[in-house]
Amino acid sequence: MNFKNYFNKMSQLNDKIKWCLNKAQKEINEGKKHRGLLPITPDINIAREHINKSQHNLRVTLYLHNGGFTDWCSSSLFYTIYHCFLGILAKYGYESRNQECTFAVIENLIGNNEININIEDFKKVISLDVSKNQEKNTAINLRENSQYSTKTSLKDTEYKKLLNLAKKILDDTKIIIEE
Repeated sequence: MNFKNYFNKMSQLNDKIKWCLNKAQKEINEGKKHRGLLPITPDINIAREHINKSQHNLRVTLYLHNGGFTDWCSSSLFYTIYHCFLGILAKYGYESRNQECTFAVIENLIGNNEININIEDFKKVISLDVSKNQEKNTAINLRENSQYSTKTSLKDTEYKKLLNLAKKILDDTKIIIEE
């Protein structure tokens, strides 16, 4: 990526993060539960709790797979990864209740070399430009397909790819949180 494209992408991410922060503050001011991004005091204990939840979700995935309920594995693996991201946010001083906001902060941290998660692995989880990824097997697309369709299984190849991705991101996140 050339410098101009990098600068434009980072500028878009910063705008998205500002929108997320403003959304949360507006909702709090209205007496509502926020559905955005809230700055908090960085909290390693909350970060570790998210890692525990991520590990729990991974065990749930293995249980579902062994029981033949593979259609639910994409959802549990997605949330294995998502709780890793929430843990990273807690370490860096954010609380998120919005997936787009979570992904924007994570991508921003990757782009600024503040966390060591491979950008290609991140792109396998989600892309902020959904229109270009409608047909790709991102974690979100696999999860949505299994949740909202009548399919009762996940292809073993897709399961293995997603399982390996979740394990890799979990391992990377454990290191990030303890740094």
